[in-house]
Amino acid sequence: MGALVKNENQYVHKNKGVCSSAIEFEVENGTLKNVQFIGGCNGNTQGISKLVEGMKVEDVITRLEGVKCGTRPTSCPDQLAKALKAYQEDAANTAAM
Repeated sequence: MGALVKNENQYVHKNKGVCSSAIEFEVENGTLKNVQFIGGCNGNTQGISKLVEGMKVEDVITRLEGVKCGTRPTSCPDQLAKALKAYQEDAANTAAM
């Protein structure tokens, strides 16, 4: 899984194994917003961003986790699912403090 960095209300996930280098996103009340892929197939990543904005984090993970790109074991959608799982872990750890 790539690294997740929190910067104010925005999260940045460094991707691994795909053309896009990172994903930036925000979560408000469990809902995904302001999703932006850095690099990758521009039309596809814009489409993914628009489709998932406004969805619950859990629903995005369920739909996108495990999607592969050709022969690669991961994809930009799968990397977003990994980023959101890392977000959930971070949120749980923060809440436990």
